[in-house]
Amino acid sequence: MTSVDLSHAHRLSVAPMLDWTNRDFRYFVRLISRQCLLYTEMVTTGALLHGDRERFLSHDKIEGPLALQLGGSDPKAMAECAVMAQDFGYNEVNINVGCPSDRVQSGSFGACLMAEPQLVAECVAAMQAAVSIPVTVKTRLGIDEQDSYAFLTQFIETVKAAGCETFILHARKAWLSGLSPKENRDVPPLNYQRVYDIKQDYPELQISINGGISSLDEVQTHLQHVDGTMVGRVAYHDPYTLATADSLVFGQADLGLSRHEVVEAMLPYIRERMAEGRALKSITRHLLGLFQGQPGAKAWRRHLSEHAHKPGADISLIRDALALVPKPSAFIE
Repeated sequence: MTSVDLSHAHRLSVAPMLDWTNRDFRYFVRLISRQCLLYTEMVTTGALLHGDRERFLSHDKIEGPLALQLGGSDPKAMAECAVMAQDFGYNEVNINVGCPSDRVQSGSFGACLMAEPQLVAECVAAMQAAVSIPVTVKTRLGIDEQDSYAFLTQFIETVKAAGCETFILHARKAWLSGLSPKENRDVPPLNYQRVYDIKQDYPELQISINGGISSLDEVQTHLQHVDGTMVGRVAYHDPYTLATADSLVFGQADLGLSRHEVVEAMLPYIRERMAEGRALKSITRHLLGLFQGQPGAKAWRRHLSEHAHKPGADISLIRDALALVPKPSAFIE
């Protein structure tokens, strides 16, 4: 993968989302925006060191700029996996210090690592010694009752001293017990000002903000205070939100594909993936939100949801679903 200006790419990124931001979804997003930085789902060091690394790390050449998010806390293992990321052509490797799930805590990584900044720093140092691509950290503002500004700055200063220059801050703290991962995405209140304050106090760092951002207008507002933004659920449930991101956020020409053209451009990829053994339903589930808010959106979703899992389902099913959605010229004067 060619080198990119990651400081520029961080202006807008799509968050790592478990079960969502796999290679099929990332290819799809690339047909809508060429500039935004994409993240993999979180992949654990154990999965890469002892599992099918080809399955976890393979990607299409058009997916860049692309970052791998790693879950782990052993510096040696993290360094070995960072080397894999670089060898597979990723532009960045990111350490997960934000996920609050019980499964992640039992593996001693994710948000619980906020309580061990020196260990995170050791991981950063080991990884940076092993690779030339940037090593970044995605974290919360705090955990449980440890949610003061002083706690956050101590974490950042410790990890910064190890060489980390880019932090992505989910503008909420995490409760390590008492809330589910889903509740942890909504219940702890957002505190955007705290992220702004971190950028003001650490102007030398690249600071991106994450959490509750649902439009490009909001992205533009945040970029007045920080270096980058990260969107999550809106990019998945309403992906065409990103259609004007290249021009509005990056100052580049938009790809200019209509929703219908995005689907047509996706078909060769789907055909190729199915030839490799990928089930059609595993790909079409990522396309359901493409026509969000448009006439025919419900018919599109229903047709794909009800038929993509059936034996023999192929590309023609997608064309049939697309025919249920009127093209813009049919309903806009």
